Amino acid sequence: MTMIEVQQLKKSFGDLEVLKGVNFTVEPGEVVAIIGPSGSGKSTMLRSLIHLEEVNSGSILFQGQALVENGKYANANTIKKITSRMGMVFQHFNLFPHLTVQQNLELAPKAVKKESVADIRKRSEVILNKVGLLDKANVLPANLSGGQKQRVAIARALMLNPDILLFDEPTSALDPELTGEVLRVMQQLAQEKITMVVVTHEMNFARDVADRVIFMDKGEIAESGTPAQIFGNPQLDRTKAFLSRVEK
Repeated sequence: MTMIEVQQLKKSFGDLEVLKGVNFTVEPGEVVAIIGPSGSGKSTMLRSLIHLEEVNSGSILFQGQALVENGKYANANTIKKITSRMGMVFQHFNLFPHLTVQQNLELAPKAVKKESVADIRKRSEVILNKVGLLDKANVLPANLSGGQKQRVAIARALMLNPDILLFDEPTSALDPELTGEVLRVMQQLAQEKITMVVVTHEMNFARDVADRVIFMDKGEIAESGTPAQIFGNPQLDRTKAFLSRVEK
């Protein structure tokens, strides 16, 4: 079953039309990279998938269940049920500064109360080891580098076993030397066939890791295809112009 189906999504902030009838799907195990200039609607579209933005019209279906259909949102319980199956990684980490790395990971699972404290602890150690930060379990976020904080944020998103991970420019707040360690973790997740939608300005990630690349411009999907198609043979002049700017 299709993981996410987006139909005719429209969103305005006052007179500014940010999304102009966006349509796309995400299949299970697929990595979709969303690229485009600033102000093209990428982050707004991504945030609408997890109900951090409310759209004006259109539909978002998650595994066949409507989050919003023709502009009408599902009830609060359904929205919560759908969004709980998604993990979100933000540009600026959003870690709790007064909690250790391990406490940041375990806070949400403990609140959900679906498993024992011992099981949660075991899983947090496994996931911290996966992102290479098990030795930082008892450290406060203030004592981590930006790259380490973002890897903690990814680990935290994994703790609730989401069906899909959404990334909103996960490396844009990082120095170039720290970007690589985050991208390596994301590449590992892609190899494990974890479904991901990634808004990114890292063209190498989009080219080398994504299964599909969506180019957004002026609130719409201008072009979509495999990395080979988008980077090797873009069809539109605006796609070519964008890529020539960012790939210099």
